[in-house]
Amino acid sequence: MAGAIEAHHHASGLCRDCFREVAPGMVRCRHCGSPRLVHHPELHGLAIAHLDCDAFYAAIEKRDDPSLSDSPVIVGGAKRGVVATACYIARISGVHSAMPMFKALKLCPDAVVIRPNMQKYVEVSRKVRAHMQALTPLVQAISIDEAFLDLSGTSRLHGHSPAVALARLAKQIEDELGITVSIGLSHNKFLAKIASDQDKPRGFSVIGRQETLAFLAEKPVSLIWGVGKAMQQRLARDGIRTIGRLQTMELGELARRYGAMGSRLYHLARGLDDRKVEPRGEVKSVSSETTFDVDISDFAALEPILWRMCERVSQRAKASDLAGRSVVLKLKTANFRILTRNARLEEPTQLAVRIFQVARPLLQREASGIAFRLLGVGIADLTNGAEADPVRALDPASVRQAEAERALDKLRAKFGAAAVGKGLSFTAAKRR
Repeated sequence: MAGAIEAHHHASGLCRDCFREVAPGMVRCRHCGSPRLVHHPELHGLAIAHLDCDAFYAAIEKRDDPSLSDSPVIVGGAKRGVVATACYIARISGVHSAMPMFKALKLCPDAVVIRPNMQKYVEVSRKVRAHMQALTPLVQAISIDEAFLDLSGTSRLHGHSPAVALARLAKQIEDELGITVSIGLSHNKFLAKIASDQDKPRGFSVIGRQETLAFLAEKPVSLIWGVGKAMQQRLARDGIRTIGRLQTMELGELARRYGAMGSRLYHLARGLDDRKVEPRGEVKSVSSETTFDVDISDFAALEPILWRMCERVSQRAKASDLAGRSVVLKLKTANFRILTRNARLEEPTQLAVRIFQVARPLLQREASGIAFRLLGVGIADLTNGAEADPVRALDPASVRQAEAERALDKLRAKFGAAAVGKGLSFTAAKRR
């Protein structure tokens, strides 16, 4: 076993299909003939990875309906909604996530539009996470379809380097779950995330220590986490458009000009990032929102939509083993003004019925004839799911509803989401 590990550390190439080492310069694996090779002199000495599921929602829909395999697929709302995910065929036409649906359909009029099925996506996400956690406990999910992994010190456990473990992981996810992932491997989180975007879909990209400064130098400042449009414009006014320009500047000068952001610019421009991979470290809330096809002002019409959002938040929280100590309501008016309202709970929750009981009066107070184009709800101040909804915090009626909700969760887990209707009835939740 130790010899196998040592051999991998001396090889600079890897076949991503048969996981054999390959010599530098080879374009096809001499063992299986695959062209899917990755070469890098530091390949087997790096351990921080970013895994990103390729066009996640659309990939799941194509997996479940093979007739869509060659079609452009957009997952998202109707005409007034936005694109949640576009498959790579649709992206060729310029469609991308968060694009208004009407604009996406102008660019790609023959696209198949599918409404999101969050429960299905959460179930697949949970399975992907389980595969990652089988490699290392240091898995930090940053959204439903991407995560950081730290595989430091796992070589002896697995009998091969982190690079080989990650290639095996990608193949396992593809074979068992029917979706593909792209992997970035580097020596810190900042660079691993950049690497995973370099070669999508089904990618495996590496950024080593030796090449870090040169790799970053030619890239635009927008590549740095936290540099949005406003900051880009501010830097451009100061003659700073590339990361290479930042690399020539001293820490003191950047701090004087840009405050705390200056320190981030200095360090990330040099590929310095000491953030640890911490399970759940960056998850601040669990939420769901929807944009309406037509503005809605009637509370009676908004109420059942709120319930469905609460069910989705509950499903995501349970899938991530999280609970929230506060409930957040989000509304966007017809003239695009955003309203947020919060309510603190005595005990953390992950139950749809409790989220709804708290969010409903918040919505009722705001729905005074104002027309809304968007409704969202979420939980924040997160904690471990084991702390959720202790019986002592519930009255007898809530205990019964909680038991019913958990029983339905078990049925969904056993027979699938489609086998069980809407979960707890909206009427039962409303009575509370």
